[in-house]
Amino acid sequence: MPRDYEIMMAFKQAMKRDGSGRFTISTLDFVSELERLNWHYTLRAANSWIEMHTTTFRDISTADGDERTFQVFNPNGGM
Repeated sequence: MPRDYEIMMAFKQAMKRDGSGRFTISTLDFVSELERLNWHYTLRAANSWIEMHTTTFRDISTADGDERTFQVFNPNGGM
C-alpha cells in the first residue's frame, strides 16, 4: 500500500543537478519514481502536485503540454 510520505521521496529522487549546479525535475522522471513506489499519477496530476506542494520551483519548460520541467529558484533574488 502506498504511503503519502513516499510522494516527497519520489520527488527528491527525481531531482537532477545540471552542470551549473541548479536542481531541476521533469514531470516524466517524477511520475517514473512514483510508479516505482506504487503511486500511479498522470503527468497532469504530477504537475499539479508540484505546483501545490513546492514554493521554490518554477516552470522552465520549452514546449507546451504536460511533459514539463521545473527548476529551483531563489525567490530572494539569486538563481
